[in-house]
Amino acid sequence: MRKGLAGQRLVAVFLTGVLLFNYPVLSLFDRPESFLGLPMLWVFLFGIWALLLVAVAWIVERGAR
Repeated sequence: MRKGLAGQRLVAVFLTGVLLFNYPVLSLFDRPESFLGLPMLWVFLFGIWALLLVAVAWIVERGAR
């Protein structure tokens, strides 16, 4: 994979993270309901954070080969 393509994918992951951690999306999950005893907002925040980390690691490792 070309280095430029990996950079473009990293920028896309960053912009996706910016959109998902912005107010309108966060307000969708700020509810009194819970998931496995945890507030939905916290589950969403840490779940998206973990997915973004996995995506970045996958892009970087794939580009290193």
